Amino acid sequence: MFEELSLPLPLARTSVSETEVAALVETYSTLLFRLAHSVLRNPTEAEDVVQDTFVRVMEHRRALPEIRDLRVWLVRITWNLALDRRRRIRPEQLDDISALKLAGRNTPADLALHDARELARVFREIDRLPRAERQALLLSAIDELDTRELAELLNKSESAVRALIFRARTRLRERLSKGGKA
Repeated sequence: MFEELSLPLPLARTSVSETEVAALVETYSTLLFRLAHSVLRNPTEAEDVVQDTFVRVMEHRRALPEIRDLRVWLVRITWNLALDRRRRIRPEQLDDISALKLAGRNTPADLALHDARELARVFREIDRLPRAERQALLLSAIDELDTRELAELLNKSESAVRALIFRARTRLRERLSKGGKA
């Protein structure tokens, strides 16, 4: 997985301490969970991906001191792991239960079910977007990543990322307004 990364990993210092890795977990675990959950839509699977991400960090902690942008590096690892895991999960494991959990907090059951169905419909329409648009849209939903970071992560220019997000939002809005028939 690390061979796929385009970020440089030269060694300067010999290693990073376990305390420093624990600080990375504290700082980035919420962001990485949201990212993994946006791909997997299953909290248990998302937690596993975050854990796998930090296992990789521990395995490669000798390379950490010279990574240019740790947040982008961690997001890329998490994104790749989540996509790999998604390929192995049946579609029915992704939408309904997680959508109901997201929609059902402190809401009457009939409204929670309606909201869950609507949320599942949005998820299905996001899944139907072209791959590049879907990736840009999902990654842009994570408010801690700016356009520069998204561009670096997706290996595209900032203007290309903005265009992908615009097209994805426009297409999604049109499909949802037509009841998903576009």
